[in-house]
Amino acid sequence: MRFETRTLMLIGCGALINIVVGQLNQWLRLPIFLDSIGTILVAVLAGPIAGAAAGLTGNLGRALVAGPVEAAFVPVAMAIGAVSGWLARLGFFRRWWGAAIAGVIISIVLLAVAVPIQVYLFGGVTGAGSDLVLLYLLHIGQSLFSSVALTIFGTNIVDKVLSCLLAWVIVQRLPARLSTAFTPLKTSRGKPIL
Repeated sequence: MRFETRTLMLIGCGALINIVVGQLNQWLRLPIFLDSIGTILVAVLAGPIAGAAAGLTGNLGRALVAGPVEAAFVPVAMAIGAVSGWLARLGFFRRWWGAAIAGVIISIVLLAVAVPIQVYLFGGVTGAGSDLVLLYLLHIGQSLFSSVALTIFGTNIVDKVLSCLLAWVIVQRLPARLSTAFTPLKTSRGKPIL
């Protein structure tokens, strides 16, 4: 698939947003990530493939800045971009509450991708702020798999709902000439996504 120049620029901007916000989060050691706002924004504006490309680019960029752990989660970032783009095409980003529901759906989907990576590659601990929750769950007797799943879902539901809402606000504030430049903003039935 070939992207237009404006879509490539949008992917680069989305990846840069992810890198900058992700680095701020790492410095502050927040229990949520906020490193997929750019991916979701690109997916809403340009579709699932562009969203997946932004997730891939952003995580590889974060791996250069923050360390190789980020590279292991490239499939998660790509899944976030793809699912966000599909949900946008289905109209979930027309209203703020639809964007919030999209965040919940994304959180559920990414469990299938993120849990095996975190359990089998890292033994559950990745150095993120959410590791405190994971360690608490392990301390009270939960299994490693269930502790990782509960931690990922609990932190990501807040993170992805907030990220989807922020992306929705940004898209709503874009000038019409920018937001209508991207064809995926219309569904297959011709209704506008936003």
